[in-house]
Amino acid sequence: MTLHPMLAALRRHKAGVMLIALQIALTLAIVCNAIFIIGQRIERIHRPTGLNENDLFLVSQQWVGAPTGDDAASTAKLDSLLQADLATLRNLPDVQSVTPINSLPLANSTWSGGVSTQPDAKNEHAHVAYYFGGKDLLKTLGAQLVAGRDFTDAEVGNRAFRAANKPAIAIISQALADKLFPNHDALGKTIYFDGGTTPTAIVGIVERLQSPSVETWSNDFAWNTALIPVRLNTNYSRYAVRAKPGRLDAAMQAASAALYKANPMRVFFLDGKGVRAFDDIRAHTYRADRGMAILMAVICVILLAVTGAGIVGLTSFWVGQRHKQIGVRRALGARKRDILRYFQTENLLIAGGGAVAGIILAVGLNLWLMQRFEMDRIPIAYVLLGVAVVLALGQAAVFAPARRAANVPPVVATRSV
Repeated sequence: MTLHPMLAALRRHKAGVMLIALQIALTLAIVCNAIFIIGQRIERIHRPTGLNENDLFLVSQQWVGAPTGDDAASTAKLDSLLQADLATLRNLPDVQSVTPINSLPLANSTWSGGVSTQPDAKNEHAHVAYYFGGKDLLKTLGAQLVAGRDFTDAEVGNRAFRAANKPAIAIISQALADKLFPNHDALGKTIYFDGGTTPTAIVGIVERLQSPSVETWSNDFAWNTALIPVRLNTNYSRYAVRAKPGRLDAAMQAASAALYKANPMRVFFLDGKGVRAFDDIRAHTYRADRGMAILMAVICVILLAVTGAGIVGLTSFWVGQRHKQIGVRRALGARKRDILRYFQTENLLIAGGGAVAGIILAVGLNLWLMQRFEMDRIPIAYVLLGVAVVLALGQAAVFAPARRAANVPPVVATRSV
């Protein structure tokens, strides 16, 4: 089979060839970038937080008529209320451990600041998200220590919500340790928070701990986190609770009821329930990413279906026009598979031309998205995957019309003679 007769036939159908090639090019450009976006969203949704997320839930509530905590007496009152709640939760039969905490990864409530290796630094070395917690902080979160130790009960203190952040010790994430002390051992080193002069000793390093926010503004410190052994005292509180294995639902159902029974002068957040499983927090936080991935997938399916239908329609039209020509070829000895191969090769030429143009469009579209929406550069693997998809689609779409062409009998050549 030579390409010259094929190219001659395509030149006689320039409009149709250009239309299908352009459709393939546009489909390739959009599908490549859509698949890249889907891949990014899926990777983002499933990235680990550093917690043991199984059997973990968050309780959020506010006391009614509680003091503000602006003086020592009201701070002590708030701390007594908080510790009474902790005792209530720890006594539940399905609870393994509990700790007060200001937020959790993906909870989208971030307390952040600066950290440096020098006191009274004018410029921070890194931005950091804080987790303030009490007894059993690491045990409840399930974060993995890679160096150092956990806080002892004696090291856990309390302070008013608005008081300055001056911890004597802290546990930091590996990402923050590498940022502050590249190529050095951060354990035991001294750091300074929020431009202050109070030294904070690093007593432990956790492998990974994500910051609470997943918004764009927090991307530069998404993994820079510090655990501070302090119970924050204000008129509302959050408790991270780890249920015993397999007892999450039972523990969640009992938590709000037990707290309300112990002290009814409170209001629970989240439509009066005040309890959220971490799986629900993850699903809610990434709902936009999940929706975007689904939307991109639907767009890909629609575009590929429309392109496939266009190839089927155009090839069917050409087969109808070439009935006599096909019959003559059959009469001259062409086999069915020769006719089938002819149309598949012809389509491959069209799809290949469209794919070349599509690669250029895909890269151009990606560059535009990088400038307008801060999207990453598309890897070549996604472009090659898109090319493979559209070429496979073209061959699949042309198969049925090509097979009908292959079944044209040689007698067709004599009907108009």
